[in-house]
Amino acid sequence: MKRIINEMKLRLPAVSVNEAVSRSVISAFMAELNPTVEELGDIRCAVSEAVTNCIVHAYRDLPEGKVGYIYISARLYEPREISVEISDNGCGIEDVEQARRPAFTTDSLGERCGMGFLVMESFTDSLKVKSTPGKGTSVLMRKNLKP
Repeated sequence: MKRIINEMKLRLPAVSVNEAVSRSVISAFMAELNPTVEELGDIRCAVSEAVTNCIVHAYRDLPEGKVGYIYISARLYEPREISVEISDNGCGIEDVEQARRPAFTTDSLGERCGMGFLVMESFTDSLKVKSTPGKGTSVLMRKNLKP
């Protein structure tokens, strides 16, 4: 079992400005691993996509003026690995396997391309998605950094 060298938890309102906040926090948190620019960019992009999905999809059915929350937990492991979990208590996903297919979207207006999970997968070494309709979704991403 890998040894945890640092961990953090964060709760943010699911509003668009917090997509940038989440990227910045994760960047600062993983700095002690001295990531390359490419590794830092990969994690920032994956986190950005996961948080944006929470903002756009998880709480879409809330009444006007109500805001849900995004929960972020991250861990650094020896020798050089990061895990980031982004979760919500929103509407959940009916069929996770279908939602992971490229170009699948529930956006009736056609403004979303349905590439979110593919983007997250392409920038991480592992992606696990758990969801319960009516209770929320959790996305766990892991990335091994170069020695």
